[in-house]
This record gives sequence, structure tokens and C-alpha cells, in this order.
Amino acid sequence: MDPKLSTKIQQRDQILDRVRQVLIDNLKVRREPDEIDPDTPLFGTGIGLDSVDAVELVVSLEVEFGIQMPNDAMGRVTMRTVNTLADLVIEHQEGHQNA
Repeated sequence: MDPKLSTKIQQRDQILDRVRQVLIDNLKVRREPDEIDPDTPLFGTGIGLDSVDAVELVVSLEVEFGIQMPNDAMGRVTMRTVNTLADLVIEHQEGHQNA
């Protein structure tokens, strides 16, 4: 496997682990990290977060990753799953590396 690709996969896995840990520690999601599928919806019938949890999640992610969550329709899209949150973090990190 290409070393660059391997590094990107490893970085993504680390971000996914950190997002899962935020859900467990800050939002009191009662699951083990490996029980949180990255494609499970965060709200509704998925993990079951509500609007109060959404605010806590935004604050927690901003603190954990130093990112600014979008406050528009794009923000709602990025808060769909653990994977979409990881995508936002990766995009933010890559944007700061290229700046």
C-alpha cells in the first residue's frame, strides 16, 4: 500500500476514535467506541441525540479539534454521522496545512 495513503487512513481512524470518545465522554452515549458505527445517524433512530445534544456536540468538537462548525445548512449535513464529522475535521486540518 502507498505510504501516503496508509498515513491518511491512519489519521482518519484516529479522528474517528476521537469523535467517538467525544460522544461517549461529553454526551454520555452509553456504547463502547467500537460499537459506534461511523455511518450510524447521530440523531433520531441512530445514536438518538437530540437538539440539546447537538449544541453540546458542536461545543465539544470545537474545543477538541479547534474547528468552527458551520452555522448553516452545511452544518446540519456535517452533523449527520461520525464519518461526516470526521470529514469536517480532516477538511479543516488540510485547510490549515495548506494555508
